[in-house]
Amino acid sequence: MLEIRLPQVATDDDSRQAYDDIYSEGDISQRDSYYLWLNELFRLRPGDRYLDISCGRARLPQLAQAAGAVAHGLDLSHAALKAGRAETGVTHLVTANSQILPYAGSSFDVVSNIGSLEHYVDMYTAVREMTRVLRPGGRAYVLVPNTFSLTTNIWIAMRQGRTSIDNQPIQRYAARLEWQALIESYGLQVEKTYKYEREWPRTRADWGYYLRHPKDMVRLLFQPFVPLNLAFCFLFVARKPA
Repeated sequence: MLEIRLPQVATDDDSRQAYDDIYSEGDISQRDSYYLWLNELFRLRPGDRYLDISCGRARLPQLAQAAGAVAHGLDLSHAALKAGRAETGVTHLVTANSQILPYAGSSFDVVSNIGSLEHYVDMYTAVREMTRVLRPGGRAYVLVPNTFSLTTNIWIAMRQGRTSIDNQPIQRYAARLEWQALIESYGLQVEKTYKYEREWPRTRADWGYYLRHPKDMVRLLFQPFVPLNLAFCFLFVARKPA
């Protein structure tokens, strides 16, 4: 596993301050189509108890709530949740550490951790906590980046001689089975793995984005030809045994 860490980041409090700064000065949210794609895969039903860990501005809890789920979101950043409460109307939002989830065991039917696990100080504790709060038979969705991404790390290394850096406090990359071993370390069982390069546009605004960014359009169209083990990111679907 490859790790890139800012020198001033050693504790969770350091990470909280860094993310408060990021969300106060700008945003690291994705396009709407990204969240719509994920929400579709979650297959939430009315009444399902759903938790998005490291929810940012709570876009996924907002979509889950609209689908009739009892949606909860948790994030380390006060600034992210302040914006999320104002923008989404989701009420069950908690500022807390993903490595010490403030919920009873077996509280949720579906849990997601999207593009965040790789940024934690202690990933193993976060996976243990995610497993703990998921009910037996419940599903977890985890999206993480690939060390050997053909269109990102391999391409950048070939052209620039370095690894892709996204300026978050801690960044880690691993290969597919390395991530799967981490996710399964406390009892979850990976049932399916999706590859992710770019999400297909589902809104007029996102179609406009791709038309203005032809390189991303090429990555979108090239996605079917990228082997799973060379994908940009992996979306793991795991289940807690009943």
